Amino acid sequence: MTAFDEMHGLTAGASSVRTAYERLKQWLDSAPRDLLATRRSQAELFFRRVGITFAVYGEADASERLIPFDIIPRILVKEEWQGVERGLRQRVNALNAFLRDLYGPRESLKAGVVPPDLIYRNPYYRLEMVGRPVPHGIYVHMAGIDLVRVDEGTFYVLEDNVRTPSGVSYMLENREVMMRLFPDLFSEHRVAPVENYPDALLATMRSVAPSGASRDPTVVLLTPGQYNSAFYEHSFLADKLGVELVEGSDLFVTDDIVYMRTTDGPKRVDVIYRRIDDDFIDPLVFRPDSILGVPGLMSAYEAGNVTLANAVGTGVADDKAIYSYMPAIIRFFLGEEPILNNVPTWCCREKDALAYVLDNLGELVVKEVNGSGGYGMLVGPHASATEIDQFRRKLKHSPDGFIAQPTLALSTCPTFVAAGIAPRHVDLRPFVLTGTDGVRIVPGGLTRVALKEGSLVVNSSQGGGTKDTWVLDA
Repeated sequence: MTAFDEMHGLTAGASSVRTAYERLKQWLDSAPRDLLATRRSQAELFFRRVGITFAVYGEADASERLIPFDIIPRILVKEEWQGVERGLRQRVNALNAFLRDLYGPRESLKAGVVPPDLIYRNPYYRLEMVGRPVPHGIYVHMAGIDLVRVDEGTFYVLEDNVRTPSGVSYMLENREVMMRLFPDLFSEHRVAPVENYPDALLATMRSVAPSGASRDPTVVLLTPGQYNSAFYEHSFLADKLGVELVEGSDLFVTDDIVYMRTTDGPKRVDVIYRRIDDDFIDPLVFRPDSILGVPGLMSAYEAGNVTLANAVGTGVADDKAIYSYMPAIIRFFLGEEPILNNVPTWCCREKDALAYVLDNLGELVVKEVNGSGGYGMLVGPHASATEIDQFRRKLKHSPDGFIAQPTLALSTCPTFVAAGIAPRHVDLRPFVLTGTDGVRIVPGGLTRVALKEGSLVVNSSQGGGTKDTWVLDA
């Protein structure tokens, strides 16, 4: 399986270099290896100093750790990015239209675009939201759409992340450290900025405040607390946005209005950027044992007195089984052909698809429909006979819980590893914002890189790292 090399194109290892990478290649060829090693150490020191960490819970060693950072940027030219951007806008618009329909008239189910039982049996489909419009009709305010590249001009959507998408803090910090450590490289490239993302996010949050809010709506970021694996990002974003970072105990509801406790007394809250899953957000409606949420929050939400971003119930749209129907969803709601392709997908709930998957397990990637973080998946070509047999039993026992996809040859980018500079597989997570004033997308996103040679798993919880993503303005 030959992967597209983003520096060299299809002639990986040859002397030819794609235009976007010409200056970087010259710089790498002239840079002493000791310099690259020093810059990598300085980057790690920077990340440790500012506390950019995450935790992998459920492991023997669940301590906070750094996400490995690669100092060689991934580069896209403006024309490439413009095509990706159009596809992202289309996809997020379709996702919002789909969610409005699922919790409203359900025309897509009546028309057979999506099998109704796939929705009604989905744990993230919230009956509490049926027939209850959300402020301004927007369900997905922030989305992280995972893309993979397979050739010169083709990007595939790998996953839609619309519950509580994470990673934007790493995009911003990666750019800051690159600008500090490699000012000479930046001076030779016209790199589109990403540092305006917090301003764009805050503008989006303010735009979706309830109609009764003041001209200066109060926005807060709701976190599960310091023991959450993404707490660094929560505190980072609250600081960048200039809003309060709150936990459930900092908020209360009176007469269907949400208030924040402050030293000056209660202050009304209009928009909650929540990083807590639906199950924990209101113990009076969902899990009664939750101490993370706010009692009565759903009553205020249903009364239209507060906006939750993202909306309750969005999780049904990033289910991996629903993903396989996204091309049909785009055609149904927008009347357009998808700009960004889906990866061909077999839903194991279908008899013929299951039979094919069982016959070809050694060649496919199999994923849990509700899985994340690279867990609960089988990469057939890299799996042992024992692992394949175990997955075969899982599929036969619970086929509805899995999808399968071909093993894509994810593109590679030059990466600084122990042996020097070598190609490693990458994906890309751009971040898409949707408010009443339209869709905003900062150029680039978070490039994740599989640091293990030959690995296709880029998740940080599975040993992956990140890169800065440069979109060249010219």
